[in-house]
Amino acid sequence: MDRISALRNVEEALGRYEEDELSLPELEREVRGTLRTYATAFDDGTLYRARGESAADGLVVVANSRGDAREQVDELLSGSVTFELERVEP
Repeated sequence: MDRISALRNVEEALGRYEEDELSLPELEREVRGTLRTYATAFDDGTLYRARGESAADGLVVVANSRGDAREQVDELLSGSVTFELERVEP
């Protein structure tokens, strides 16, 4: 997905929200999905979600491997939390 397609998808989702065709949680899911698809295409990587202590839980990074993802999360959180990683489909 290129930048223009991503922006169009977000714009369409916002329009559907404004027309009361989407709830806020539905809008968030659509936009999040668009951004994740764009990010993995742009970075040519895989999405990984951290699960564990509250600071890490739910954090998503794009990385080329599980080890790279672990390093990114450690850097973002100063390596002070315990977490596991799961692969996420965009």
